[in-house]
Amino acid sequence: MAANPQNPAASAPRRKVSRHRGEGQWAAGHFTPLNGNEQFKKDDDGLNVRTRIETIYSKRGFDSIDPNDLRGRMRWWGLYTQRKPGIDGGKTAILEPEELDDSYFMLRVRIDGGALTTRQLRVIGEISQEFARGTADITDRQNVQYHWIRIEDVPEIWNRLEAVGLSTVTACGDTPRVMIGSPVAGIAEDEIIDATPALEEMKRRVLNNPAYSNLPRKFKTAISGSPLLDVVHEINDVAFVGVRHPEHGPGFDVWVGGGLSTNPKLGVRLGTWVPIDEVPDVYEGVISIFRDYGYRRLRNRARLKFLVADWGPEKFRQVLEDEYLGGRRLIDGPAPEQPVQQWRDHIGVHRQQDGRFYVGFAPRVGRVDGATLTKVADLAEAHGSGRVRTTVEQKMIVLDVEQDQVDALVEGLEALDLTARPSSFRRGTMACTGIEFCKLAIVETKQRGSQLIDELERRLPDFDEPITINLNGCPNACARIQVADIGLKGQLVLDDQGRQVEGYQVHLGGALGLEAAFGRKVRGLKVTSDELPDYIERVLKRFQAEREDGERFATWAARASEEALS
Repeated sequence: MAANPQNPAASAPRRKVSRHRGEGQWAAGHFTPLNGNEQFKKDDDGLNVRTRIETIYSKRGFDSIDPNDLRGRMRWWGLYTQRKPGIDGGKTAILEPEELDDSYFMLRVRIDGGALTTRQLRVIGEISQEFARGTADITDRQNVQYHWIRIEDVPEIWNRLEAVGLSTVTACGDTPRVMIGSPVAGIAEDEIIDATPALEEMKRRVLNNPAYSNLPRKFKTAISGSPLLDVVHEINDVAFVGVRHPEHGPGFDVWVGGGLSTNPKLGVRLGTWVPIDEVPDVYEGVISIFRDYGYRRLRNRARLKFLVADWGPEKFRQVLEDEYLGGRRLIDGPAPEQPVQQWRDHIGVHRQQDGRFYVGFAPRVGRVDGATLTKVADLAEAHGSGRVRTTVEQKMIVLDVEQDQVDALVEGLEALDLTARPSSFRRGTMACTGIEFCKLAIVETKQRGSQLIDELERRLPDFDEPITINLNGCPNACARIQVADIGLKGQLVLDDQGRQVEGYQVHLGGALGLEAAFGRKVRGLKVTSDELPDYIERVLKRFQAEREDGERFATWAARASEEALS
């Protein structure tokens, strides 16, 4: 077509003009529900489902539960349906939700900052034994998860938890999830600042608050004043990291936009220094930005990390200051210093500020049971002051142990197979829930992880380097596979006879704290579950043979040949 000099548009190819729908941001006027999740949240606040559970569902049973409550709003009170037994991983992605649903629930107890009294721990253990067939897994976000929970028992479980100051409120759902914190806050000798007062005020402001009960997706929070960087701050939606300002003293560096799953992103610094009494204001500001500007059109782009990636830290900070802090300008501040050690889990015996000791110990891949937890409570009362902690590495700590009680406590823990002197493999191996209970999982993880520990201890008894081995049952990275030395993403693979079997895609050389980075994937490298011990033994022996003096596994894996990693 010849150009028309009088009217260029008339001769140009016609384009279909469509109205841009935006990303579902409330602050841009996009309030119309854009997907099923946004619709059921608009229909009724998830917090309100508790009344229906107590007055209807617990009395009429599982079949009486409305589908939007069952697979939606009940998460606001820590409840997910668990996987029906006997469904193999090949059917995970093809069955409908009602085909995967069992009539039992996972129930998540939130333990903010990992802080528990022995009274609380004993109640958790008793509930496990009475209502959850003994299950009580410690998660990598400091929670405890039950399985086999009947809807009929939920009100009684809530009553018992709340009688000792515990809750399941917004332990799941599009809400502010558990706030992870240093398990030795106010205890450790090397602490920069005790974040406990800020964490408590943050909880008071947002938990069970309808102003924050309808976020675009889940919202993960971390705060710690430890120089060990012990709360995986780089992979939370917002994190407050203890730092010392050269002029203003101890305070917090603010990070936003971290998260893993299928599109992992490390958080970014806003470049600010925040004093402890201003942390709750900044926290409310960040969570409000997410509520108002977060992307609600597509669920797979609804996490804060996508908004931060699009805006950048400079714009994010500007909006925070101008629109949510009343024009207050935050003080520029330093980045946290690199930790001096790779282990950040507080395992072992450590002196406290007051001269007493805390003792960190390692269950197997976070798997414990109610009877064991009640025995831990007994030990903590006999040898400590009645305070225990959970960690973000699926571990536990007993606080306030007098020096003459340390050996007796350690021996008591060893008798429960809860060692304070674990091998590198027991110490560094984590696993998600896996196909045993999780409807998203493709492979088994907990038992596989426990067997892997035993096998590696047998094969490599002298291996004493820090190493993290994280097993995940699906691509969603609940066990942080991308930031482990050896991350194992569950999937179905072909064995040497061409049969489809459980296996893992391998990620190598991920890290947090020390030069944070995502692990490397070697093209085509997939390992069957049966081959896993052979593969890891082979790679670790090559690391020992090829490493330079003092070199970490992650550094070696980044430079090693694909042949060495295969």
